[in-house]
Amino acid sequence: MARSASPRSPVTAYFRWLALSAAIAALMLTLLNSISRADGAPGCTGYWPLCNGRWFAPAEVTYTGLNWVDLARRAASAVGAPLFIAAALAAWRSYARVRWVLWPAWLGAGVMLLQFLLGLLPPQPGVQVLHFALGLIQVALWITATAVAFQLHKDPRLGDALFHFDAVSRLAGSAVAAVFALAVLGATVTAFGARFACEGWPLCGNTLIPTDGLGWLSFAHRLAALTAGLLLTGSVIQAWQLRRENTPVVVSASLTAAFFTGQILISVANVLNGFPLRLNALHGATATLIWAGVVSFAVLAMQYVRLSPLKFPVPAWAAFPHTLRGARFSLSDLRQTFVDYLTLTKPVVMLLLLVTTAAAMVIAGRDWPPLELFLWTMLGGALAAGGASALNQVIDRDLDRHMTRTARRPIAQGRISCAAGLTFGLTLTVGAFYVLAVFVNYAAAFWAMAGSAYYVLGYSLLLKKSTVQNIVIGGGAGAIPPLVGWAAVSGDVGVAGLFLFALIFFWTPPHFWALSLLKKNDYARAGVPMLPVVWGEAETRRQIVLYTLLLVALTLLFTPAGVAGQVYLGGAALLGLGFIWLALRLWRTPSNKAAWRLYKYSSYYLALMFALLVADRFFYMV
Repeated sequence: MARSASPRSPVTAYFRWLALSAAIAALMLTLLNSISRADGAPGCTGYWPLCNGRWFAPAEVTYTGLNWVDLARRAASAVGAPLFIAAALAAWRSYARVRWVLWPAWLGAGVMLLQFLLGLLPPQPGVQVLHFALGLIQVALWITATAVAFQLHKDPRLGDALFHFDAVSRLAGSAVAAVFALAVLGATVTAFGARFACEGWPLCGNTLIPTDGLGWLSFAHRLAALTAGLLLTGSVIQAWQLRRENTPVVVSASLTAAFFTGQILISVANVLNGFPLRLNALHGATATLIWAGVVSFAVLAMQYVRLSPLKFPVPAWAAFPHTLRGARFSLSDLRQTFVDYLTLTKPVVMLLLLVTTAAAMVIAGRDWPPLELFLWTMLGGALAAGGASALNQVIDRDLDRHMTRTARRPIAQGRISCAAGLTFGLTLTVGAFYVLAVFVNYAAAFWAMAGSAYYVLGYSLLLKKSTVQNIVIGGGAGAIPPLVGWAAVSGDVGVAGLFLFALIFFWTPPHFWALSLLKKNDYARAGVPMLPVVWGEAETRRQIVLYTLLLVALTLLFTPAGVAGQVYLGGAALLGLGFIWLALRLWRTPSNKAAWRLYKYSSYYLALMFALLVADRFFYMV
């Protein structure tokens, strides 16, 4: 009999990451499966890994639009299959006596075999639904094995106990069952072509009661969505009420609710727009993400009882469920809570980013964009910027406490907990994606998410504390909003859009280094390797001059490149001369006053440059 390794041994460490890889692979396979079936067509058929008897889909064959996703799913299964087998064997080697790791791992490998056998059958609707249901089960199994292995490493006192039932875990378990039924019903509706049986919303056509079998199937899917939504909402409220000090539980619950809200937006837009293929694909992918989220939430809730609480105070808003039992909040408390969460979004920075987004929309469309498109883009951009700023403050909470400029931020002072800030940031980011993807286009949603990832992962996590070039490289995060606006209007990003990106990219270093000269002691105390701390103030001032010259030279190229006209060129030259003069003055007669003037001027400079670009566009339209 195999022996079980210690939860903290090197052997189990390999399994934890192997199990996590298997969970991600299972999620990706199910995600691709749900997207490839979004049009209701069978896609690739025949013996795996062939597609319709051929290795590659021939160009002359007409496909429904999503067969490339089915090909990607088959390629991913070639990678996932050996990964599942290796993880199952590693579980037997490392966790032979931990049943909630061993059993899910082995069952996951067994489900993979069943899916392979189903793939050999003719692509009938029932077979497709069963294949998708098994994919959901496989995702749940690998998430369970991964979560238990990581939690056991975190606190060995957990032992092999998984099921701890209280108000949160019971409701979470009910939500899991409801979401599974909802997802399977959704796959059934798609496979049997029942989505058009109820074209209206919330009514089924012109009547409340369906008149045929397909109508009842579609109506049952709506009832399942209502049930799952109510259970999920209740479980999120219970989690914040009873488990709010545990970050994994409340974040997984709230993030699942955010995905479910996005699914509601997709469903309404689907009905109103006649079920376009792009929304059907997003609907199927989101269903898989909701499933992964609710399973993670339920497993963590069942294991929570023996985990140590976090050392963060409870924010006022997190006590919201208690209002149902008569708790009272003063108006000043509510006002302070609102101000704190607004502060998390860095509204001044957000406003500047939205100005660049709006200007890019005007320049790309050569006119004011349609009001509806403009409003949805602004909302999505605001949510993306606010979410990234909140996540940045969660990451920098320890640094912020050592800096006078940021010490009064709500997370740094403890007025908002880490869990609440993380949930707020992630929820805004997810909301930004769905607003842009559903009501604008995928290109705008992609660039918004790229900007958030650049800022949160690239700058906040990797660059800020590790290199003196943090601002130079990280400046790309703030340069992405114009790409969002450009993509919202045109669907892609052209050369002119890249010029706007470069404008903000080269503007960021002199702008921020002027501030860092004023806050040098703060950055030194916090251990952040800003340029004045590492290379000194003299070199920082020299770099400001060099980057300012480079920035102004770039702005003067807009007209020869055809991005802007002569009206812009004259204004850009005047604004650039002012920037150069202030940078040279700071270099020759250094002082805090000179640095502050340059910092303030650079803030106005960027807004005025984009205003010039818009004015130039309208001048030539008259």
